[in-house]
Amino acid sequence: MFNYKKKAALMSALLFASGAALADYPEKPITLIVGFSAGGGTDVMARNVAPFVEKYLGNDASIVVKNMPGASGQIGITEVAHSDPDGYTLGTYNLPGMMARTLDREAKYSADSFTFLANIVSDPNVIVTSKKTGITSVKELIDAAQKAPGSITVGMSSLGGDDHLGLTKFQSLTDTKFTIIPFKGSSAARTAILGGHVAAGVLNVSEVAAFKDELNVIGVAKATRSEFAPNVKTFKEQGVEFYNGALRGFVAPAGLPADVELKLLEAFSKAASDPEMLAKMKATANPVEASIGLDFKNLNNELYDLAKQAWETTPWK
Repeated sequence: MFNYKKKAALMSALLFASGAALADYPEKPITLIVGFSAGGGTDVMARNVAPFVEKYLGNDASIVVKNMPGASGQIGITEVAHSDPDGYTLGTYNLPGMMARTLDREAKYSADSFTFLANIVSDPNVIVTSKKTGITSVKELIDAAQKAPGSITVGMSSLGGDDHLGLTKFQSLTDTKFTIIPFKGSSAARTAILGGHVAAGVLNVSEVAAFKDELNVIGVAKATRSEFAPNVKTFKEQGVEFYNGALRGFVAPAGLPADVELKLLEAFSKAASDPEMLAKMKATANPVEASIGLDFKNLNNELYDLAKQAWETTPWK
């Protein structure tokens, strides 16, 4: 899982050979840009992980979270891409959404704009319905949607993100059509579903675990049941081979100094396996599945290819 160590060993050897020593990084606060609103899944992950990265960076490191929501995360990640590559600006990075932004609009960044540090969360999609609908199972949802195509509104955090690509998959698998209502973040979408302003929603398990009694969680898009919603059947159990979810991690601008990159990779690797951090993530229903450095970059490339296929066959704009 942590192939970054091979890279770290090489970087350390090069630094040693040149007589260089690890700088006293960080010497000032680090800004962590979250491209979504406070309270959503990405924001919760960032605030859970940041204290442990501080711990392993040492030097009294301080990470300050800065929310920059808008344009499905594009505003925040663009800010990261164009920041100085000195290690003092980091950003959250969501897949497939961040790469989908390079397909459905003119994005001022690409995969080459970033140093890939760590993916931390693999968070499966769930479909939920408002209590007002009376829809409590996948069959009931499919029947209602087929009876009146487009009549069921579905809230989600963005277009081109895992929730939207997930619904596209679900529609194809079930021969249904829904009316999509995008919001500025998952917390806003969840609020609309709770209030009955939209009939249903595609979210992630971490975003509904604390609201299971207030929503109908009708299925988890995972091969096996989620430990965070053990009483909720998977879609597979209900006859639909539907699997999808979100990956959430951290990047820096491309071109970091080698010693800074090495220190960040080590800090994220140690944070990802810290028992206290894992307990904190579990308490907030964030499923941890870490990929560090090159592993994360390769994962990004794979999901970009999938998003590109979806864009070419069923463009969402």
